[in-house]
Amino acid sequence: MVRNYKRKTDRGHTSEDVMERAVKIIINEKCSYKSVSDDFNIPVKTLSRYCKKYINNSEIFKNSVGYTKPRQVFSLVEEEELANYIKKAADIYFGLSPKEVRRLAFDYASYLNKTNIPKSWSQNELAGEDWFTGFKKRRHDLSIRIPEATSLARASSFNMVNVNSFFVNLKTVLNRYNFGPGDIYNMDETGITTVQKPNKIVARRGFKQIGRITSAERGTLVTLAFAVSALGNSVPPYFIFPRVHFKDHFIAKGPLGCAGSANPSGWMKETHFIDYLKHFVSHVRCSKTKPVLLLLDNHDSHLSIEGLNYSKENGITILSFPPHCSHKLQPLDRSVYGPLKKYISSAFDSWMVNNPGKTMTIYEIPEMVKQALPLAATPNNITADFMPSYVTDRPFNIETENQQDPLNQTTEELNTDLILCTSNQAYNTQELESNSPVIQQVENIVVSIPAEASTSNTQNQKIIAKSPEDIRPLPKAGARKQGRQHPRKRCTAILTDTPEKDKLEAKKKCQKTQTNTANKKSKKIKSLSSSSDDEDAYCLVCCESYSSSRANEKWVSCVKCKKWSHEDCKTGEDRYICHHCESDDESFSDE
Repeated sequence: MVRNYKRKTDRGHTSEDVMERAVKIIINEKCSYKSVSDDFNIPVKTLSRYCKKYINNSEIFKNSVGYTKPRQVFSLVEEEELANYIKKAADIYFGLSPKEVRRLAFDYASYLNKTNIPKSWSQNELAGEDWFTGFKKRRHDLSIRIPEATSLARASSFNMVNVNSFFVNLKTVLNRYNFGPGDIYNMDETGITTVQKPNKIVARRGFKQIGRITSAERGTLVTLAFAVSALGNSVPPYFIFPRVHFKDHFIAKGPLGCAGSANPSGWMKETHFIDYLKHFVSHVRCSKTKPVLLLLDNHDSHLSIEGLNYSKENGITILSFPPHCSHKLQPLDRSVYGPLKKYISSAFDSWMVNNPGKTMTIYEIPEMVKQALPLAATPNNITADFMPSYVTDRPFNIETENQQDPLNQTTEELNTDLILCTSNQAYNTQELESNSPVIQQVENIVVSIPAEASTSNTQNQKIIAKSPEDIRPLPKAGARKQGRQHPRKRCTAILTDTPEKDKLEAKKKCQKTQTNTANKKSKKIKSLSSSSDDEDAYCLVCCESYSSSRANEKWVSCVKCKKWSHEDCKTGEDRYICHHCESDDESFSDE
């Protein structure tokens, strides 16, 4: 079969309307075939053939003009359904590979009871490669792409509920302070290593293994904190080096106005976040009379009580993103950090070429960032998209629907706030009561209609066309288990508000108390273990080990030999002396 056939003539391109009008002129007005052929540019034999067909069947012009495709398995409507299923599966992070598409095509053709299924499809139980090639050419909205690995946490957290809560908080803050585009900043961290990802190179054809020099096998990570405003401006970057002490020469070649700090891990901690806030205030010049809004994620380092107090004193309102949603809601992740990593890799390649035999260190990273940041953090990239996961949308809960919205917002108002959101939220309508409203979706807008109207409309509906989803339903998670939520899981919140800050402070005090209790217990266990020659301590009376003791069971130490016994096993004296030490004292006194 010819894969790339090109037509050499324009025959068979006459439309149905033109052909029908020409035939009716010949029959009704008694015109000659030659004159009509010249007027409509249609061959005489073709006109003669369609005139005979029209006399026998007046509906001949519907889907029968031009060359037919006898080997085409699916109609245009069926291929449209197949393409929509493929795109929807890719949108919910369960995309199909080319082989899976071919297998789905065979199952779909069998489900439709197609009589013209090729024998090779039935033998292999999947469509042929030629069909897939032609299908991809006919569907210009489909292409083969390499997917990006997306964790289940990101796929499940980016849903309508979390994003809706974030936009409600954002609307609250904007109405409270009337922030302008230049007063809204986004801040996020990213890691830069000393081992670059090499760019593509031109090499000899036929060789698959082509190398490019890097400084090491595994690089050392330096954290970069960066903030941009909705107007396109940016704050100089802040570096965190994996060193115990920070020296000024670390950032001597870095961007103008940059700052830095250090800790052994190279990750941002609460103390560094406070330093970054001071760096942010020194460049933004914000105050209580000139407040700004800072959007960031829920990392533990951003929940510093001292940092939140400093933010309130300097007019910074901090709003956090929902957990695991920054890849969609954070502009830095969307359009700045990707180009930045690409330009940094190019700068690393140039440095390795110009410095043969040398190894890239963390002290060259600020210089590379200085070259790459102006190219990546452009106003177009900064000011430069959104679909929650369909897979983990849970069944609709009636109790939550009947609860009153704390902001008294209607469904229409919430949808107006979420113009960027194109949700495919699915609700379980089987559990709805007869008098409860039915939730339907029309063009990605959730509309509530009475149950009676939906019942009458259902009766008048025509037969729904068969879809590939009937034979291969899209994956769907079950209902959530009712139980205690993970204690570390957070949601979007206005962190600088007093109620939220008080909750964080109480939580940190509780964590500190638990940490101190655990440290005391570990010290006690360590002292008990070190008091014996073995790894465990044993009671001098009942010989039971400390590791086998019950919870909250008290132990006491002999004041002389410093060995341990159960408090219940000792005598009633306040000053405990074990029976071994008492026997030694008695024998010494007898002598």
